[in-house]
Amino acid sequence: MQVLSFDIEISNVFDLRPGEDIEKYAPFDVAVAATQVAGGEQRLWFSPGPAGRPQMNLERRHARELLGYLGQMQRTGYAICAWNGLSFDLQWIARAADDVPTASRIARAMYDPMFQFFKLKGFPVGLAAVAAGLGIGMKKSMDAADAPREWQAGHYERVCEYVLGDARMTNEIVAAILGRREIAWVTQRGKRSAVPLPRLRTVEECLGDPMPDQSWMSSPIRQEKFTHWLRP
Repeated sequence: MQVLSFDIEISNVFDLRPGEDIEKYAPFDVAVAATQVAGGEQRLWFSPGPAGRPQMNLERRHARELLGYLGQMQRTGYAICAWNGLSFDLQWIARAADDVPTASRIARAMYDPMFQFFKLKGFPVGLAAVAAGLGIGMKKSMDAADAPREWQAGHYERVCEYVLGDARMTNEIVAAILGRREIAWVTQRGKRSAVPLPRLRTVEECLGDPMPDQSWMSSPIRQEKFTHWLRP
């Protein structure tokens, strides 16, 4: 499986309280995106301004170029992957590009291990917790909430390295999942847990799976939270 992972950072600044749903602050503007072929090419996607310095937000034409690249790589056989890419990254790239149909086609054929995990367990899990559970040594260079502030402050190189790091980490996680046939993570109590994952499945495949038992949850998350923006 040839893997290409991608990630975005947004430019919107807000204070997210513990347990608060980030969607409360939507819609979001894409500041920069990164694509990383496992073991190969990496690219940054932003809209250049004066002297080549990034603009605050990704313009429509550049967002469409990004969608075109992802679609082309997908058609040539690459497994397009993103951690929570269905709910977050592709939704906001679609908005920036003003092209929900194209983003929806890419989303349905992509691999989102977080969404696959959600359909197994009924709750989400973060990239860093999975990296720790799988013993991947990579660490995030900043907290996600800090990236928009750094971007607005003009610290573009820091944010670019951060978004590239998350794309690389996704590639490492996908490789570990494929090798071990499981997703492991570190729980909020600091314990390692794991769930078997015989193979990665596309978003389209996962959409047809029944939801797991969520009766024990006080505020269960519905599948529609991830899929409401998709076109048929």
